[in-house]
Amino acid sequence: MDAQDLTYLFVGLSFALYIGIAFWSRASSTNEFYIAGSHVNPVANGAATAADWMSAASFMGMAGIIAFDGRDGARYLMGWTGGYVLLALLLAPYLRKFSKYTVPDFVGDRYYSQAARQVAVICVIFISFTYVAGQMRGVGIVFSRFLEVDITSGVIIGMAIVFLYAVLGGMKGITYTQVAQYCVLIFAYLVPAIYISIMLTGVPIPQIGFGSTLADGSGIYLLEKLDGLTTELGMTAFTSGNKSTIDMLFITAALMAGTAGLPHVIVRFFTVPKVRDARISAGYALVFIAILYTTAPAVAAFARINIINSVNDVAYDEVPEWLSKWEDTGLVAWLDKDGDGRIQYRGGAPLEGGAPVYTGVRNSAGARNVANMGTLNDNELYIDRDIIVLAHPEIADLPAWVIALVAAGGLAAALSTAAGLLLVMSTSISHDLLKKNLMPQISERQELMFARIAAAVAVAVAGLLGIYPLDFVAPVVAFAFGLAAASFFPVIFLGIFSKRMNKEAAIAGMITGLTFTFSYIVYFKFISPETSNPEHWLFGVSPEGIGTVGMLLNFAVSLVVCRLTPPPPAEVQALVETIRVPRSA
Repeated sequence: MDAQDLTYLFVGLSFALYIGIAFWSRASSTNEFYIAGSHVNPVANGAATAADWMSAASFMGMAGIIAFDGRDGARYLMGWTGGYVLLALLLAPYLRKFSKYTVPDFVGDRYYSQAARQVAVICVIFISFTYVAGQMRGVGIVFSRFLEVDITSGVIIGMAIVFLYAVLGGMKGITYTQVAQYCVLIFAYLVPAIYISIMLTGVPIPQIGFGSTLADGSGIYLLEKLDGLTTELGMTAFTSGNKSTIDMLFITAALMAGTAGLPHVIVRFFTVPKVRDARISAGYALVFIAILYTTAPAVAAFARINIINSVNDVAYDEVPEWLSKWEDTGLVAWLDKDGDGRIQYRGGAPLEGGAPVYTGVRNSAGARNVANMGTLNDNELYIDRDIIVLAHPEIADLPAWVIALVAAGGLAAALSTAAGLLLVMSTSISHDLLKKNLMPQISERQELMFARIAAAVAVAVAGLLGIYPLDFVAPVVAFAFGLAAASFFPVIFLGIFSKRMNKEAAIAGMITGLTFTFSYIVYFKFISPETSNPEHWLFGVSPEGIGTVGMLLNFAVSLVVCRLTPPPPAEVQALVETIRVPRSA
């Protein structure tokens, strides 16, 4: 069987598995729909948390960012990993002890305010839709290349699959589906990495191969070779960086704090029976996550070397098959600026305005013409960074079954996180907005119905964000983390560790942090993107890192307001004290 047939087979079998699990574990009550009845084994919950956590941004986007940005790309690796440790050790056990369904539920009860609950619901919706946009873009990319359908059709197919197992199974179905998805995505990530590590360095462990000498007997280290290749072509050395120290610091901090405030990850710690189980599952999840995260830099370096060796200074009519196939998706483009019919891969952006805008015709060499050709440098090749992990098996000429496996893994990563985000949004609307606020008289059956309706609407909106993407996967997800850092992290942290924190402070802090961060991102990404550079950024902080500033504003406003307003009721202060008392259950 060729790669195309195997891809259909692997993806079809994985989809059948996910839907089958959803039918087997479908939710019959709100408790099962929201938190899987709190009966999930810690090991299974750790795998589900890892799958929920490792989205398309982790599977596809992170290695792509590192491949192109080199050392600067480590901001995602450090921020996301450090953030999960922060969440697991500092917040998750206490939130689990509070025994609420959602973050807005915690905010509403801890701050004894329906207004605080409503603000938290708005924050959840903002964060989740921003995050899910990256997942749906990942789904569209996988479908457009491997199943040879357009991105719109691919997103619609992905929406249908998520709808079936998220709306039907709720958290119970999603949890066990995510266990299967973790197995698929981690196997799909490791197999090509091991293959290519052996090919390039002779070492079967990618993490060790990353720091080893090449297998060609030259004695040159892989990173030394990569630095030489990139600098010769006018690019920044892989082990060097361009970002300022303050921007790197603020982006990493935003990713860390945002991780600790992500509602779809926090809710996973409510699905286990006891607080002790929440800690155990957090440990397992960290191990499962580390397997992929420690492999990503190696994958990035391997891919960068293979891409340069595969296409640079090669005649277009002699290019490997992978390039022409990906060109048909619109995610790769060649521009023959000097008219010699050969690909010149150099530093700098080859296109004006980012992704290629095709004219519908081909040039004399057979490449698709674009309408936004850049003319300021010698680079003739555009490569979308989100395809690096997906295209790498083809670039390295691996067996067809490995190519098909990676396609199934990419879909598993994107769909697992998308399902978790959609469930969080539906839960916030049905439980926090309707049941706890606008329609307290509805029955459990009606609440479950509204949760499923909200999930269906969220799936539709998420699909639109996938069809009309905002940016590359990883930066879009980084914006979601910034919003979470600026809105939720301070209110959760102070809600656990400060008895003086009150409802007025929580509301003021969340509104300040979210409004500032969202406005900054919208201005520099959509209103005035031409001014998005260090000269115009506040303190030199990019939109990716501005969540840290929003978080600091949130903390400052919260601490000032809580001192100027009445303290919380005595029973709320006693509740906070109880949350912090260490117990095993």
